[in-house]
Amino acid sequence: MAKDCGNHEDYKRRLLYRRLFAAFLVLLILALFVIFIVWLVLRPTKPKFYLQDASLLQFNLTPGDGAVLTTVLQVTVSSRNTNHRIGVYYDRLDAYLFYNSQRISDVTALPTGYQDHNDFIVWSPFLSGVAVPITPNLVEAVSQDQNAGHLLLSLRLDGRVRWKVGTWISNRYHLQVNCPAYLTVDDGGAFQFDQISACTVDV
Repeated sequence: MAKDCGNHEDYKRRLLYRRLFAAFLVLLILALFVIFIVWLVLRPTKPKFYLQDASLLQFNLTPGDGAVLTTVLQVTVSSRNTNHRIGVYYDRLDAYLFYNSQRISDVTALPTGYQDHNDFIVWSPFLSGVAVPITPNLVEAVSQDQNAGHLLLSLRLDGRVRWKVGTWISNRYHLQVNCPAYLTVDDGGAFQFDQISACTVDV
């Protein structure tokens, strides 16, 4: 009596599929393990930004139906790459000012370049906005802040960065930085920068 070979062939096929699935699973686990080890060794972190100084040279409000604001501010902002084995390429970096959720300056392009691991970069741009139209709510906020003797501006940086590990360079990533600039009135009636502030960084 002849044996039924169909079941035997089905069994061999199922066994082959199981072995292929097991091999794929092992390779996937090994790849994830290697990625985890590389992450542990490199420990990638975002660069840290600090607003070190801010000199308000002009902050003039022209009230009326078409109220405008003219601002000139020189800032000193620094970046530190805290990674021990990863470099950072700044491909583009634009700076501008916000006040009460409204942009009050033109975009200023900062010098770009490479930042090695554990390295510092310092920028000191002038940010200005001449006769920027503002809303009635912002006119009221300017008057209140000037009368109270304090002013909170926001330095924003927007750019593109790449990471460098050895000879490997990553794709471009979007970089967003927000630095609060708190200024208070001194004895002479001029606004002065209060203290160094850490910036929030999103990549």
